[in-house]
Amino acid sequence: MKNKIRTGIIGCGKVSDLHAKAYALNEKSDFVAVYDRNMEKAKLLAEKYHVKAYDSIQRMFNETGVEAVSICTPHPNHKDSSIEAAEAGIHIAVEKPLAVSLKDCDSIIHAARKNNIIGTTISQRRFFKPSLRIKQAIDEGKIGKPILGTVEMLGWRDSAYYKSDPWRGTWNGEGGGVLVNQSPHQLDLLLWYMGEIDELAGWWGNLNHPDIEVEDTAIAIIQFKNGALGNIVVSNSQNPGLFGKVHVHGSNGASIGVQTDSGSMFIAGMSKISDPPINDLWTIQGEEKMLPIWQKEDKDFFDQIDSTYYYHQCQINDFLNSILSDIPPLVTLEDGRKTVELFTAIYRSKKDHSFEKFPLIY
Repeated sequence: MKNKIRTGIIGCGKVSDLHAKAYALNEKSDFVAVYDRNMEKAKLLAEKYHVKAYDSIQRMFNETGVEAVSICTPHPNHKDSSIEAAEAGIHIAVEKPLAVSLKDCDSIIHAARKNNIIGTTISQRRFFKPSLRIKQAIDEGKIGKPILGTVEMLGWRDSAYYKSDPWRGTWNGEGGGVLVNQSPHQLDLLLWYMGEIDELAGWWGNLNHPDIEVEDTAIAIIQFKNGALGNIVVSNSQNPGLFGKVHVHGSNGASIGVQTDSGSMFIAGMSKISDPPINDLWTIQGEEKMLPIWQKEDKDFFDQIDSTYYYHQCQINDFLNSILSDIPPLVTLEDGRKTVELFTAIYRSKKDHSFEKFPLIY
């Protein structure tokens, strides 16, 4: 039975180092190559990890026999790189968001299905222990049925952040603002916990970043298909950043939640994760006293790991296991599409002054 996958990276920007380290340290991975259209960037990452550098994707494929790649290009370029890999029979781990449009998402998913390859969308906060506790509690019926889900992500991005890459803060280069870049992790958790959306109304705006084109704040109200309700408040306008939280309230009155981020969310290649993710809310009958115990356990665990890359490592490991075992990954390409559908609906709702019914049509 095959026990190693030849791996590579497409796009050598800031987040690529997290993927490179995860591949380099995983016993299931034979990390062999990186690609970037800027050969100097490719060489810098390649030299750090002692792999080959390429400025031609096809040449990298042909010369290295790579079997799985991470797509770490800017968001609007995810489609072309993902399809090129899928058409070559190469498995793909696509950084969030999967794409910036539903049409691009569907093109990626179609290519993956057509060529029978495994694909995952990076959403490493699903692998936080506090996030997994919530999913387990819901699946075990401990809160009855989820009836209300909320996302509250209040962070900060300064001018230096938006100037760090020319594509940031632009519609063409980034595809959107806080909805596209900072909040997909929390939106993914909300959908993982609450299920399919029936309809949504949303609003967004640029409240205090006059030097960028895209939104820095967005809100939405949601009706889920199972009758549950939801609320989203996400922003890059709080200085200093406050937190990122996802809470779920159940039909039996119990409430559970995770604080995925404290302060501003970390920026790959620019900052580190400073505080552990924790369960900040837990009122399940008979388990109320577990909250401080879990918080201590999670802090102790956090202090023992390199948290900046550890959770990427968890998802890359899940991705490689999926390939070797031919089973779906924890986060699928279809899951990534659901997040894109959610933020697309918020953009449309504001533009058209409408409630958006799901599934969206394009």
